[in-house]
Parts: sequence; C-alpha cells; structure tokens
Amino acid sequence: MSILRQEVLPFSAKAFKDGDFINVTEADLKGKWSVVFFYPADFTFICPTELEDLADNYETFQKLGVEIYAVSTDTHFTHMAWHAESPAVGKVRFPMVGDPTGRICRNFGVMIEEDGLAERGTFLVNPEGKVVVVELHNGNIGRDATELLRKVQAAQYVASNPNEVCPAKWRPGQKTLTPSAELVGKI
Repeated sequence: MSILRQEVLPFSAKAFKDGDFINVTEADLKGKWSVVFFYPADFTFICPTELEDLADNYETFQKLGVEIYAVSTDTHFTHMAWHAESPAVGKVRFPMVGDPTGRICRNFGVMIEEDGLAERGTFLVNPEGKVVVVELHNGNIGRDATELLRKVQAAQYVASNPNEVCPAKWRPGQKTLTPSAELVGKI
C-alpha cells in the first residue's frame, strides 16, 4: 500500500540538532510543511553529498516554512560524531533523526530488512500530517535539493489553489492549469 495521501504513523525518536539531542515525534511534522529525508547510513559516500546539498539550501526551505528531518538507522550519537568529523555534514542545521529500531523506516516503507538500512526515500508532509510527495531512489543515485524545492513549491501552490494543477517543469510565477472539459485533448 502506498503511503501517498496517508497520515504519518506514530513514532518517537532521538535526533541530533545544533549540538543537542532532541526528541522528535510524528506530532512535530504537523502544523507546518516537513521533508522526511531517508538515507542509508552515516560515514558513507553519496549520503554526505545529499545532506550537504540540503544544508546549502536549508535557508530557502526555511523561508518556505519547511523543516527537514534527515533519517537513517544510525543512532543520534553516530549522527553527532559524523557531524563533527565530516566537513559536508558539519553544515547540517536540521534534525538528524536516529532510527536504530527501523520503526520510522518501516512506517514510511523504506526499510531494507536484510541490510537494516533505509532506502533513499524523500517524503513531503503537509501541515495536516499527510504525505503529498513520495520519491524513492536506488542506493547509487543521489538526490538534488533544487528538484525537491520545486516539488515543495508546487505542493504548496496547489494546496493554496485547489482548483489548479502544476504542469511539468512548473516554477513559481509560471502558468498553471485549471482542469476542465475544455482542456481534454487540447494540451
């Protein structure tokens, strides 16, 4: 069953953020836009490039009212050590959530059971706590934060304009579509 349009299931976890350990639950994802960004493991190769890209774009996400939660099956202690050692990961200011039991990974359907690791999964959660964007990548393909930003902007636009839809490659300020019988077969 797809998690798309579903409410985020309950969880509770420890995270590393700005030099401290914090608690994160599904309730923290409500009332604002959230990105839950799963990656396989700390101290790896593609993962730090993805986290650095998110960190480099974090201010833009924040201006859009979006919090990012990076999640792997490592512990919050491991996240702290990686943050201290890696120049790329050292840029991260958003919560790095530890999921050593795999509960959050299973809730989102990204647990690789035989490896005890998460798939590269990205989930955009709306302020009601429902998943509106799902993106899964093979482990050897890194993600791009600017592509994610465009999806966030489109999701926020259609949430505010429910009678409109955003076509491919849509960017803020560009024309949207209003579904109707007049458009059928005309695009």
